[in-house]
Amino acid sequence: MPAKIQLSKEEIRETKPTRETYLTQPKTPLVLVLDHVTNSYNVGAFIRLADAFAIEKIIICGELTISDKKLKKASRNEAKWVHIEYSNSTTSSLQNLRDNDYTIFSVELCQTSIDYKTVSYPSRSVLVLGNERKGVSEAALSLSDNLIHIPMHGMGNSLNVSTAGAIVLAECASQIRNP
Repeated sequence: MPAKIQLSKEEIRETKPTRETYLTQPKTPLVLVLDHVTNSYNVGAFIRLADAFAIEKIIICGELTISDKKLKKASRNEAKWVHIEYSNSTTSSLQNLRDNDYTIFSVELCQTSIDYKTVSYPSRSVLVLGNERKGVSEAALSLSDNLIHIPMHGMGNSLNVSTAGAIVLAECASQIRNP
């Protein structure tokens, strides 16, 4: 078994752009819309994911009851590298994205949803992820071009919203970057 040799922070930084360059370089044309996601740790995880995949932006929709301290802890201060918008209305945010030629994918298990791996994600895609208990709202689903789900092969019926988001985001970002 090969020896585990961790990279130092300096070695990791060698493959990354400078902080100044990163802020101005083009991002992956992918938007995350959080439809009434209320848990600070989930929102923080999405911010970290948005940074990890260098996506265009994240839109946090709904009434915010999020603890700033918990959010900073969960996002590990990566919010300074991510374009974050706040919106009172998921539907108006989605309509605006639709009007700007984005294709909207809602991650929600329902009768008409399809396996997320069978979808071709175009450039200018939106991933909508819903509330921890209620999922994606009916109003957001009605504005979606596609409803997608993650097949569940075990006994459970669902995943944590940030876990589901990470799985689908990885596939979507990969397809957009490597068409």
